[in-house]
Amino acid sequence: MRTVNLPNVITALRILAAPAVAVLTLWPSWPARMAAFVLFLAAAITDYYDGKLARSRGLVTDLGRLLDPLADKLLLAATFIPMFILQAPPHDVLGSFTAAGGAWGLEALPFRTPIGLVPFPFWVMALVLGRELFMTIFRQAALWRGVVISAIGPAKWKTGFQWTWVGSALFWFSAALILAHVGWPASVTDPIADFIGIVGTVAMCGAVVLTMYSLALYIGRYGMIFVRPRAGARQAP
Repeated sequence: MRTVNLPNVITALRILAAPAVAVLTLWPSWPARMAAFVLFLAAAITDYYDGKLARSRGLVTDLGRLLDPLADKLLLAATFIPMFILQAPPHDVLGSFTAAGGAWGLEALPFRTPIGLVPFPFWVMALVLGRELFMTIFRQAALWRGVVISAIGPAKWKTGFQWTWVGSALFWFSAALILAHVGWPASVTDPIADFIGIVGTVAMCGAVVLTMYSLALYIGRYGMIFVRPRAGARQAP
């Protein structure tokens, strides 16, 4: 089967989009940050459709199996690192390298909500990225022992909450600059900022909970394969 097909081309474009999203997010200009949001949105949407297209047309290849998770991890890192720089608490781990610490010369933009500011602490970033790294290794180790670990329901929900959280943050970084210069009264700008902040905060909390819950399910369901004799490749139930 040809490895150069439409799903693989889309996946390759998602890989190329990741560094662009990171650079545009940190650019202190609302058009650049809005472009980062639109580019992220396109990457997140095509993440679903390239896999569906490959399966429906029989275009699944070994190259696609390799590139698709790579594209997901790169996009996650390319969004989380700028988010941390712009939203980390000023006295958090690595705080001196965040916008709040002033080293980057960027304005700190934590989510605004009716109950106050909601930053992006380092432990949350470490938890989410650490889980992704662990699952990548866990899947490969399971595959080596003959078990293919498919995505489970809570993990799919986790991804949905995660991308909603990231999308809210990227949109907020652009919207905050716009709202600061339009000259609208606080009675208009505050509800907009609060709404974005509420969506982002709820999505962040949901993503963190589902990150840990889905990880526990994976370990509970597949952990025992590492104490069994290695078998030929088979699809896990």
